[in-house]
Amino acid sequence: MENKAHALAAGIFLIVVTALLAALALWLTRDNTRYTLYELSSKESVSGLQPQASVRYKGVAVGKVVDIGFDPLVHGNVLIRIAVNADAPIRPTTFAVLGYQGVTGLAHVLLDDAGQPLPVQPTGPSGVPRLPLQASSLTKLAEQGLGVVAQMQAAAERINRLLGDENQERFSLALDNIGSAAGQIAQLGQRLDATVRLRLDPALAAVPALAQDARATLQVLQQAGHSASAAADGLGQTTRRLYAPGGSLEQIEQSTRALARAADKFSDATLPRVNRASDEAARAARQFGRVAEGMAENPQSLLYGAGAPQPGPGEPGWK
Repeated sequence: MENKAHALAAGIFLIVVTALLAALALWLTRDNTRYTLYELSSKESVSGLQPQASVRYKGVAVGKVVDIGFDPLVHGNVLIRIAVNADAPIRPTTFAVLGYQGVTGLAHVLLDDAGQPLPVQPTGPSGVPRLPLQASSLTKLAEQGLGVVAQMQAAAERINRLLGDENQERFSLALDNIGSAAGQIAQLGQRLDATVRLRLDPALAAVPALAQDARATLQVLQQAGHSASAAADGLGQTTRRLYAPGGSLEQIEQSTRALARAADKFSDATLPRVNRASDEAARAARQFGRVAEGMAENPQSLLYGAGAPQPGPGEPGWK
C-alpha cells in the first residue's frame, strides 16, 4: 500500500508540474494585440501560403493569416482571412499582394498603398471587410512568359526562313558582288590617285599665285569700298544741307511760289489788256484794209472825195 501511495503522489506531482508548465507557456506566448479581420479573394494559386503566415505592411509585420478556404461569392476563387493590427494604417488606397521568400516557396501577404482610392470590394457572408488582391510579380511574369515564348517561336521561325537554302545562295551571290565592287573601287582609287598626281598637282601649285592675286583684288575692293563710303558720307551731308532750314530746296520752293504769284498776276491783269489791245489792232487793220481797197478802186477820191454813191435798184437815177 505504501508503494501505491508513493506512485500516486508522484503521478499527481507530474500532472501538477505539467499543468504549471502549460500555463506558463500560455502566459509567455499570450498576445494582447488588438486585430482587425480582413478577407482577400484570389483567382490565382496560393501555393506556399499557410495559416499563421505573416502579413506585412510595406515590409513591417502587422498581422498573420488566420484561415484559407474558398470564396462563396466567386466560384473558384480562394478566400484568405487575415488578422491585421488595429494600429496599422489601413486606408481606402490599401491593397494586398502575395510575396514569396527566396527559393523556399513560402508565401506571405504584403500590404501597400496605391496612388488613388481603389474600388470598394463587396463584403462576404461573414460581414468581414475585404481588401483588393492584385496579381503577384510571379503571376505577371508567368502571364508575360507565354507571350515571350510565342514571340521567341515566331522569331526562330523567321530566322529559319532567313537562313534557308535559297537565302543562303542569295547571300553568297551578294558577297561575290560586294567583292567585285570592292575590287572596282580599288581600281577607281588608283585611277583617281594617278589623276591627282598628273593633273591636279600643277593646278594646286598655281593656287598660291591665285591666292595672292585674290588678296590684291580684295585690297582694291576694300579701297573702293572706303571711297564709296566717303562718297556716301558726302552725299549724306549734301542731302542734309538741301533739306536743312533755309537750304537750297527751301529757297527753290520760295522762288517757285513767287513765280506762281507773278504768273497769276500776269494772267489776271496784264493778259486781258493785251487781248483787248490785240482786238483793237485787228479792227484798225480791217478798217485800214477797207480804206486801201477803196483807194485802189477809186484813186481820184483822194482829190475829189468819195463822191455820191451810185443809186441802187429802185432808187432815183438807177438805170
